[in-house]
Amino acid sequence: MLRVTKLTDYATVVLTVLAARPGEVLSAAELAEQSGLEQPTVSKLLKPLAQAGLVEGLRGVRGGYRLSRDADRITLIEIVEAMEGPLAMTECSQAGANQCGIAHQCGVRSNWRLINDVVADALRGVTLAQMLRPLPPPAPPATRRREIAVQVAS
Repeated sequence: MLRVTKLTDYATVVLTVLAARPGEVLSAAELAEQSGLEQPTVSKLLKPLAQAGLVEGLRGVRGGYRLSRDADRITLIEIVEAMEGPLAMTECSQAGANQCGIAHQCGVRSNWRLINDVVADALRGVTLAQMLRPLPPPAPPATRRREIAVQVAS
């Protein structure tokens, strides 16, 4: 199964808390409380997010963290890569990677690269601001009306 790590998922949650409060500075404790995560986990997330330039830390009495730019200018690919490194579906789908022993005779490498590019483009197409919006509720299942002939005795 292909999935992002818990830390990447949690990083997205923390970033949406910040995105919901544009310009506000929140401490790691406040972020933990509002996200429902443990403070040590939040603190662990903030370091790579700051290194990637997604959040900025402010020191002082009212110090804490805020988004480094508007939520509509932060994409999911940036979050994933901040937490996990460059996106690579397989070892050979990462640009410049050639650690596979059968790369010279592999018939599927170009297909994995294509798939990797499609996933990366999909993640590039979704912003943090979009993650704040709930999905529309699913359409109710189609119900069949069945008419039943009834005779009422008088």
